[in-house]
Amino acid sequence: MYTLAVCAEMVFTDVSIQERARRIHDAGFQVEIWDWSRHDLAALERTGAVFSSMTGYLRGSLTDEEGAAELLRTAEKSVKAAERLRCPRLNLHGTGLDDKGLPVTPMTETTGPMWVAAQRTLTRLAELGERAGVVFTLENLNTAVDHPGVPFATAADTLALVASVGRPGLRMNLDLYHAQIGEGNLIELLRKAHALGLIGEIQVADVPGRCEPGTGEINYSAVARALAGLGYDGTVAMEAWASHDSDLALERFRSAFTL
Repeated sequence: MYTLAVCAEMVFTDVSIQERARRIHDAGFQVEIWDWSRHDLAALERTGAVFSSMTGYLRGSLTDEEGAAELLRTAEKSVKAAERLRCPRLNLHGTGLDDKGLPVTPMTETTGPMWVAAQRTLTRLAELGERAGVVFTLENLNTAVDHPGVPFATAADTLALVASVGRPGLRMNLDLYHAQIGEGNLIELLRKAHALGLIGEIQVADVPGRCEPGTGEINYSAVARALAGLGYDGTVAMEAWASHDSDLALERFRSAFTL
C-alpha cells in the first residue's frame, strides 16, 4: 500500500515548523516541507520526523539559459539539504514562484523552443538526482485559481515533459487538487500516469478551498480504491489547509485513504 504524508507548511500554522513536523510525525505520517532555506535544518533533524519531499530549487526557470543555470545551481544546494534530512524527493515547478505562488516571470504562451529548453534542463536535473540518489518530481499546477502564468502547468504537459526525458531521476508529482481544477477525469489520469511508470508522488486537497479530503467535491475514497487497484505503493501527500482543526484534518485524510 501507499505511504501517507502531510505538508507541514499548511497545518498547525500557529506553531513553529519543527513543532508541526513533530506533530505530524507523532500522528503517524511522513512530513513534507516547501522552501528548505527558510527553515532551521538542524531543528528539523531533531524532530525525528521522516521527510518525504521538499522544494528542489530556490530560483530559476526551465525555459531560458540564464534561468536554467540558476535552477541547476540552487538544485545542487537543495540536494545537499535533502541529504541532511534524508529526504528522497525534490519538487519542481515550470518556473520560479514567489511567496504567493505566482510565477516570478509570468508567461502567456509556451513556445516550441521553450519545450526544448525545458526538456534539456530537466534532463540535467534528472542526471543530478541520479548521481545524488534522489528523485526530482515535476508538479502540475492550476492556472485558473492559484498559479496563473506558470508554463507547463497542466497534468498533460507535465506528464509529457517527464516522459520525454525518460530518466529515473525525474518523475511526476501528480497533484489531484490542481488537476481537478484544470482538467478533471482524475482516475483516468492516475491510470495513464501509473501505466507509464512516471508517478513519483501524488498530492491531494479538496476542491474548492484546498482543504483536507472530505470538504469538497472530489471523491477521494474512490481515488483510494483506484490506487489500491493499480497497486500504487508510492506516497500520497496531503498538501491542504485544515478547514478547522489540524488534528481533525489529518484524521479525515487518513480516513479517506484507509480501505
